[in-house]
Amino acid sequence: MKIYTKTGDKGKTSLIGGTKVAKSHLRIETYGTVDELNSWLGLVNDYMEETAVKTLIREIQDRLFTVGASLATDPDKDTKMKIPDLHEADVQVLENSIDQMNTVLPEMKFFVLPGGHKAVSHCHIARCVCRRAERLCVNMQEQDMHVEPLVLQYLNRLSDYLFVLARYVGHQLQAEEIPWRPRV
Repeated sequence: MKIYTKTGDKGKTSLIGGTKVAKSHLRIETYGTVDELNSWLGLVNDYMEETAVKTLIREIQDRLFTVGASLATDPDKDTKMKIPDLHEADVQVLENSIDQMNTVLPEMKFFVLPGGHKAVSHCHIARCVCRRAERLCVNMQEQDMHVEPLVLQYLNRLSDYLFVLARYVGHQLQAEEIPWRPRV
């Protein structure tokens, strides 16, 4: 099987359902950003040592493929293929993990600057890409393009998870949290 199809050589691509759109279409930009996030999470996972964290990140990566499939589907077409879906339990998994990590973290008394360790910095980069994906989903909604509400909720919670993960990893590595000290 060849990896190239040549069908996109003129700047068009197909959504699931067959609708052709420009590669610059907001829907393509949105699921492309989710794909970018998934790649960053692969790198984040390479820095992780805790088995439970690594396992959850792999699960998150799987859910991001689900999110991508949802965003890549033309909601006005009847597709012949079964599209995976998110469940409220997927959001709950993130919330439970956030709560669990927070039990060992010191109270946050200031904004923190990303950094202190490569693993921490990469978590923050993934968090920022996740927020961009979330903003793009909101943009789609504002332009009357269908986005499953659970997709938006999942991305919102995932960015929270990635922030807490950055703090948790830093804590585990005994990396200094860098407080933001505004100039006044």
